[in-house]
Amino acid sequence: MPSVALFFRTYSTFLTQPGLYLEDLYIQPQYRENGMGKALLVELARIAVERGYGRLEWAVLDWNTPAIEFYQRMGARLLREWIPNRVTAEALLHLAEGRPNQIH
Repeated sequence: MPSVALFFRTYSTFLTQPGLYLEDLYIQPQYRENGMGKALLVELARIAVERGYGRLEWAVLDWNTPAIEFYQRMGARLLREWIPNRVTAEALLHLAEGRPNQIH
């Protein structure tokens, strides 16, 4: 399989409507630069519009300049005002036990 797009439905309280979150978009290197990424994003946008969703969103690593530039060419806007948060491993266990103050 030369490419994969893993996505799921979300809900935006700001828009008060559902959206699509693109968890992963991967195209094997030998298939890049031939329109496959654009075709996948177009299809995801079509699905979102067809279902009445208000947005398509995803995250990209700040060092992945080629991807950032590609997404911007597709009309994406970087959301620099949002800061991602994550709780994993021991911190997740502490939080699940109701002891978030013990997270270091």
